[in-house]
Amino acid sequence: MFLYQPTSGYCYNSDSIFLYDFISHFNPKGKLLDVGCGVGIISLLLSRDFGIDTTIIDKQEVMLDYAKHNFELNQLKADSYLGDFVEFDTSKKFDYIISNPPFYAPSVKQSENRHINIARYAHHLPIGNFVKKVKKLLAPRGYFIFCYDAKQVDLLLYHLTNCGITVEKIEFIYSKIDRDSKLVMIAGRNGSKSMTQVMPPFVVFDENNIYTKRAEDIMKKANTNSIKGDF
Repeated sequence: MFLYQPTSGYCYNSDSIFLYDFISHFNPKGKLLDVGCGVGIISLLLSRDFGIDTTIIDKQEVMLDYAKHNFELNQLKADSYLGDFVEFDTSKKFDYIISNPPFYAPSVKQSENRHINIARYAHHLPIGNFVKKVKKLLAPRGYFIFCYDAKQVDLLLYHLTNCGITVEKIEFIYSKIDRDSKLVMIAGRNGSKSMTQVMPPFVVFDENNIYTKRAEDIMKKANTNSIKGDF
């Protein structure tokens, strides 16, 4: 799959590829919404692999333009909306809402690049408001699948539980086996009564700084080719 990204500004990274793989294990079908889609990497891959009705939303017009172009380039379809997700006005209910949202805390030194700042820092989409809006748009038994800063997992569980979204699966990602986890992937389900499955740790690099077999297999499965170019 070929896709365009800006020469400067926010670009997708391995987090999005790993999240795509995590979501794919749920065999998504029906209506899917990609919140803060960026250049569209996650929903592009899922649309390629599954027969889904895809909708994308981003508050940055330039990023949404990239995403729309990438869908057209790969002969895939998606409805697109420009604006803040919290203010998204739609009568649709979605079977899957997915996101690699901005999650860096305000205490982290912030980028002066506006596009990068919006894409990375949580005050642009506060987690409480985010989850409340997801709840309103999720179909009964619908899934909310996303990644976030592992250090804020307490906040995630608090807000999800308060909104009646049960965490069915949670997986922590480690750059190396002896490092702290910096990323967590969560699958929550609307109205579920299941207990939470804490999955085995996902380690990205071995002691020689080479991708583990699992990480390498995911990259091969995604099979993306990025092209830098400005519209």
